[in-house]
Amino acid sequence: MTNERPCTLTVPAVPAYARVVRMCASSLAAVAGLSVDDVEDARMAAEEGFVYACATGQDCVSCSFALDADELIMDFSLGEDLGAADADESLDLVEVLLDAICEDFGITEDGGTLSLILATGGAHDEQ
Repeated sequence: MTNERPCTLTVPAVPAYARVVRMCASSLAAVAGLSVDDVEDARMAAEEGFVYACATGQDCVSCSFALDADELIMDFSLGEDLGAADADESLDLVEVLLDAICEDFGITEDGGTLSLILATGGAHDEQ
């Protein structure tokens, strides 16, 4: 799995499907040879990103995973109702968790994608 060949998964935008997304992210991270800590970070970030995406008023969430030498990038499609996600107080916790796990995260300028970037190899632990 590299940036040139990302893996994409599309699942219903229902929080009950978070396990599918978690398992996919952690399995891909393990196959890519990431450390146990990086696999766990990928699992948690994938779940939180998916939960956020579910709250944006779409039927399905497209999740894309790509890996390069230093980063794992996860992108989640967002629906048109970003205000619903921002208004939900429970999503404040999602942002706190993403901030703790990810090197960087944010919504693209067009508002269509939540992008998460995780440092691999424990790089985020060195800061």
